[in-house]
Amino acid sequence: MTKTVDYFFTLTSPWTFLGSQRFVEIARRHGAEIRVKPVNYGVIFPQTGGLPLPKRAPARQVYRLMELKRWQAHLGVELNTHPKFFPAPDGDAARVVIAAERAGGDPLALAHAILTAVWTQEKDITDHPTLIEIANATGHDGDALVAASQEPEAQAAYETQTQEALDRGVFGAPTYIYKDELFWGQDRLDFLDRALAG
Repeated sequence: MTKTVDYFFTLTSPWTFLGSQRFVEIARRHGAEIRVKPVNYGVIFPQTGGLPLPKRAPARQVYRLMELKRWQAHLGVELNTHPKFFPAPDGDAARVVIAAERAGGDPLALAHAILTAVWTQEKDITDHPTLIEIANATGHDGDALVAASQEPEAQAAYETQTQEALDRGVFGAPTYIYKDELFWGQDRLDFLDRALAG
């Protein structure tokens, strides 16, 4: 039986970025399929008690930066804790990833490239030419994907995945679900690794 992990995330989360490659490596090691599901946390947070970063208490914002620096050093991952184009809406980028999957492309590689664009390359993922460039660099037809991302089907898929996330108890990013068990945060990847090994 194929092991399957549902992967819920936003393309502007530094935690998603920090866990992105490690998650893919874990899943591949266990022969697990990944279902890629970018979702709208602007919809999820108000319904699950979360707050967007600018609305969080100052102490929480300070601690977030401390933790990002700790994890960056621990993992040896390049990450700019104050990227130029953050916070930013990621709906267009999410729909491009959805369009890539619908076209038979590699949504995981594209998602990681978009995350990298935000957190290490100072790129604006709300800009369509930038999204086209990123998609092209990952072997996709960027023009076609951006065009498809503007179609009603891509928006409907985005909304459906967001509702699925809510229905399944997702409240933060990234969230990995295996056998209906939630693993929230890249710092829970060791637990997911053990579950997949079981």
